[in-house]
Order: sequence, then C-alpha cells, then structure tokens
Amino acid sequence: MDLKWFRVPKDIVFGEGTLKYLSAIEGKKAVLVTGGNSMKRFGFLNQAREELEKAGMEVMIIDGVEPNPSVNTVVDGGRKMAEFNPDWIIAIGGGSALDAAKIMWVYYENPETKFEDLVAGKFPTLRKKAKFIAIPSTSGTASEITAFSVITDTVNKIKYPLVSYEITPDIAILDPVIPSKTPAHITANTGMDVMTHAIESYTSTAATCYTKPLSMESIKMVFESLTSAYSDGDDIKAREDMHNASTLSGMAFTSASLGIVHSMAHKIGGELGITHGLANAVLLPYVIEYNRKSTDGFDEIEKTLGVDDIVTTVKELNQRVGIPLSLKEIDEVEVSEENFKNVLERMSINAFNDPCTLTNPRNTSAEDIKEIFLAAYYGTTAKNI
Repeated sequence: MDLKWFRVPKDIVFGEGTLKYLSAIEGKKAVLVTGGNSMKRFGFLNQAREELEKAGMEVMIIDGVEPNPSVNTVVDGGRKMAEFNPDWIIAIGGGSALDAAKIMWVYYENPETKFEDLVAGKFPTLRKKAKFIAIPSTSGTASEITAFSVITDTVNKIKYPLVSYEITPDIAILDPVIPSKTPAHITANTGMDVMTHAIESYTSTAATCYTKPLSMESIKMVFESLTSAYSDGDDIKAREDMHNASTLSGMAFTSASLGIVHSMAHKIGGELGITHGLANAVLLPYVIEYNRKSTDGFDEIEKTLGVDDIVTTVKELNQRVGIPLSLKEIDEVEVSEENFKNVLERMSINAFNDPCTLTNPRNTSAEDIKEIFLAAYYGTTAKNI
C-alpha cells in the first residue's frame, strides 16, 4: 500500500509577542540551545530564560552552535543534556541552532546512536525524556516545522540532510519581532531559501493536494514581501509575512521533499563553505531551466504570479536583494575557478546521491548536475542540458 503522510507540529504559535508563550508550558527543566551572540545581544535569549523561569523551570543554556553544525557539536550537546536531564529542549536562533538541537535531542535520549544510521534514515524513538520547541530567528530554513536537520561531516566535507518525523518539533513559536533584527544580507539569503523551498516542494514528484496550496501561498508571499523585509527591517508586516511564508513552505516540503537545487546547495556548501540560502538562491534559476521540460508546475507558478518567465523573475528578485547571478560572483567566501574545478566531480556525484534528488521533477544524473554547476558558476544557461 502506497501510504502518504502530512505531518506538522502539534502546535504552531504565531504573531507578534508570542515568545511569551514559554511561560505557559509545564515542566521542571529546560535547555535553551542557540548559536552565536545575536540572540543574546538582542535580549531574546534572556527573555526566553525569564519566560521559562516564570513557568517554574530550571534553565540551562547551550550556546555557540556553529553556522554548519558538526557531528561533534551534536554529540557533545547530547552529552551535556544528559548531565542536566531536561524535559524540554528549546532551540532559539537560526536554522543551524534548530538543526543542531534536534540531533542533540537524539543523542540525549539515545547516546548509543550511530551517525551513519541517522544518515540512512534509521532514527530511534524520541520523547521518552523530553519534548521539543523551535523558535526561529530567521525566516528561511523552516526547521521549526520540519522533519529535517542538516549536519556537517567535517572530515569528509559533506552536509547530510537527516530526515525523520521523530525530530519534527512538538511546538513552533513564530514571533516576527525576532527576525526583525536580522541583517539585510541574511534576510535576503534566508528569504530566497524560502522561495527555493516553496518552488521545489511545489514541483516535487511527491507533492500532493495537501502540500501544493501551501507551497504556492509561500511563493506568493515571498514574491510580495521579501524586497520590503530586506530594505526595511522594521517593516513588521513584511517580516511577519516572510516568517509565515517560511513555515508554510516548511509544512509543504517536510511532506513533499525538495529537488536538486537543495542537493547541489548541500554539497557546494560542504565543499566551499557557501551559505545554504545563498547557494540555493544562485542555483535556483539554473535548475528551473533544467527541470522545466519535465513539469507544468512552473507554468502554474507563472500564471499565479502574473509573470511571463519565472527564471527572469527569480533572477530579478535576487538582484533586488543583493544576491549575485552566478557562483563566481559570490564574495562571502572565495569561489575561485581552481577551487571550484577541484571539487566539481566529487561534488556532482555527491549531489546526485543526495536524498533530495529522489523527488526532483526530472530524472537526472551526476553528469547533468555537473553541467548545471558549470552553468551556474559561469552564469550561462542550463536550458540545453
């Protein structure tokens, strides 16, 4: 029997000021997991602690999660949690903090877990010791709503998308005040991550009547609100729309999965250190060109948005929010031709073997992916691949 699923957190709490919801949960101990200093600097980490203390909880903080969380980070986090024994794990921050906290949760409850089993989709049962709350600080990864976590094997330089409904958060808290402090370039990168989630989940071979309306609504909201959120961080309406669009796309792709934009972004991020959302943004129009002959989905998106060419529309949106049109133009890290060529073959094979490739609308190959990478690097076209 071909069973299909649509699963999201039990509770999604959204709107301005909803961080206060933490004061209403019941428990004895809570761990707050976060990344760098931004949640601390803007007072959100302290506010979260205070709300939990109002609920009568003892609170421990695990901070310093790196931008591409490693296997060592999540194993060590699980060990620290085991020493504290919390009944709530609360991740607050960007996608990296949320992703890391999910796998720390796995190692807290099941310290004998082998990372290789997680890569293979073999997850232990959770919620024997703790439940999980996710509070995103960026409008992009949708980790607050999904069964996904991306963890980096720093030895082999590979980002692994780990997938299990066990790590879907129990509660997602979407307070748009938190991402209002996000710098413009991060707003751009994470916002285009949302667009990529939405477009890829809409055209996925696993898309259903449950997921496609969510994907399309997210596409519309990003198209209408990203530029405003980027140019005016205090535009709380645009911020709220982007935050909700991120979650809507996450609700779609956690059930429908994605495509080779993500397969390729995972691998080029692991090899060259390009930020995930930025890699998605640059790769997206080239993959659309490649996939177009195998799906009517892009025609439907164009009709809904009232545009003639979705490739041009995506490129123009990238330009409006300061994102380059080719990989060689990226300046956040050095993407020299020599370095790119040195990893191209391995990167293409690994991208082909990524789980997201399975639901790409067009059957592909490592050789085709290599050609798409080349088109995206030099800024040419992928129409003829």
